[in-house]
Amino acid sequence: MTKQQPPVPILIKNVRVFDAVRSGPMPATSVLIRDRRIAKIGMENPPKGTVVIEGGGRVLMPGLTDAHVHLFATGASLADLTTGATGTGYYNALASAERMLMRGFTTVRDMAGDVASLRQVLDAGTFPGPRVYPSQAAISQTSGHGDFSHVYEDANTFTCGAHARGEQIGFLRVADGRDQVLAAVREQLKKGASQIKVMAGGGVSSPYDPLDVLQYTPDELRAAVEAATDWGTYVAAHVYNDEGIRRAIAAGIKSIEHGHLVAGVETVTLMADEGVWLSTQPVLEDDHEFPNPENREKNKQVCEGVANSFEWAREAGAKIAFGSDLLLEPEKAGLQNELLTRLSTHFGFRPVDALMIATSGNAELFRLAGERDPYKAARLGQITEGAWADVLLVEGDPTQDLTVLGDPDKNLAVIIKDGRVYKNTLG
Repeated sequence: MTKQQPPVPILIKNVRVFDAVRSGPMPATSVLIRDRRIAKIGMENPPKGTVVIEGGGRVLMPGLTDAHVHLFATGASLADLTTGATGTGYYNALASAERMLMRGFTTVRDMAGDVASLRQVLDAGTFPGPRVYPSQAAISQTSGHGDFSHVYEDANTFTCGAHARGEQIGFLRVADGRDQVLAAVREQLKKGASQIKVMAGGGVSSPYDPLDVLQYTPDELRAAVEAATDWGTYVAAHVYNDEGIRRAIAAGIKSIEHGHLVAGVETVTLMADEGVWLSTQPVLEDDHEFPNPENREKNKQVCEGVANSFEWAREAGAKIAFGSDLLLEPEKAGLQNELLTRLSTHFGFRPVDALMIATSGNAELFRLAGERDPYKAARLGQITEGAWADVLLVEGDPTQDLTVLGDPDKNLAVIIKDGRVYKNTLG
């Protein structure tokens, strides 16, 4: 795939750098960006041909990251994906990627959707969008969170017929038993997954599985972990309930997606002891709308557990990742920034700590992809010499007031990703 010419050097002058390694902005300095990386902090005399941006004392911070997105479904409704043309999801994903970048998100981990090819065109600079860590299809048991077949249809195990629409478009893969799970994991790695996602417990939007159910036997979960480990990467598990979290940890899963119904600090302490991430979302009940009372009740239960899960995770010293998990409601995609600000406004994090989570913290989780990490050539989520040049110049100080990031159109003066300027209101 043809890449654009290397970007020209950029010097951003007179900025207070929040590097996401220390806890606050440094005194005013200058940052040189060259060859897609942070080349020098503190340079005053740039090389010839350098583009100079006068920062005016604003805060320069790393680009935001989101550990749980669905590019394939953020800009599409359920009807778009289930009854629309096959290409609908791909075109909407391309548009969603640009909108995420313009909201300040320069790296995302995609947790279900056929986006490996999208990652390639974004990395080549052909279209604007964030860096993407694809999971490809999320893997589910029959009747699990990823089974959206009709109740009258035979399970995949019993039929050689057509798969449900979610599988046809590469969003999901239903697999039962060790052999099918091994094949499903290897299939996603073949298609370009950087990490694997499995469904290990009940879900809110799915039709058949109450929140308390366990999904996948310990042997099936271990099979997924074994196959991913052989490829030098890891498995993340969708699961809310406490017993499912413990089963996933025992199987070697490294990232718990959601976890809002964890029963107490003991389980989160186990996560901390085993180095397992809590990749969670600061959701409120009215963030999502569901057409039937069963799904609405499940959503209510999940949202009632959010505050406790955050409190226990802080108490236990567990590793916390920020994600948004917005999908199938295109009109609500812009909530991504508001969800981030809630870490401070609703759930007890200092603004600077929330920023650390959404920059260098998430980046540490992404690095678990190991040999499958598409961006392992440099550091992500920080402004240090040699790191990838993904930075935001902000109106206001987000280390003191996180809400400034809730209005990216107004408060993001400059957006740079991979050393290229995608927004500059300063001239």
